[in-house]
Amino acid sequence: MGDHHLVQVAKLTGWLIQGLAILGVAAFGAAALVTVVDILGRRIGYPIEGVVDLVQLSVVTGAWLTMPFAFYTATHVTVDFLLAALPASLVIPLKVLGALASFVLVGLMLWRGYLTFETRTMFGDKSQQLGIPIAWYWYPLLVGLAVSLPAILLESVKSIKQELGHE
Repeated sequence: MGDHHLVQVAKLTGWLIQGLAILGVAAFGAAALVTVVDILGRRIGYPIEGVVDLVQLSVVTGAWLTMPFAFYTATHVTVDFLLAALPASLVIPLKVLGALASFVLVGLMLWRGYLTFETRTMFGDKSQQLGIPIAWYWYPLLVGLAVSLPAILLESVKSIKQELGHE
């Protein structure tokens, strides 16, 4: 695969990550909206049926779909002040080590998450109030973890290129 193709794949992956983040933020907004409408509805005797199921699904979706964006933009919690105090010769190896640790951890989470997904969905369980298939609660987790892997790689390459002065 040539450099042009790698650039195109990276660009498409970036769009996917950003699109998932938009959906994740929309899911958080839906959780808030459903909660507010339910509170107001209860005042006039019309609560939203299944509000707990809807809010839980929305929050889970929001959390997992925005995770790749945090890796992609390096906006997760870091200890940058330590890197800034270190000699430049140590910064790149530490960034590589951090990216490798993140990649391995997220990969393990994806693998174990998928095994748990299989177990939890084996019998077709549904949520208690609305009967939403339990699998729907697991799809965002699996997608978020899977897309976090290329997000980690893309951010790491960008960060290392910046350290080397190639960007």
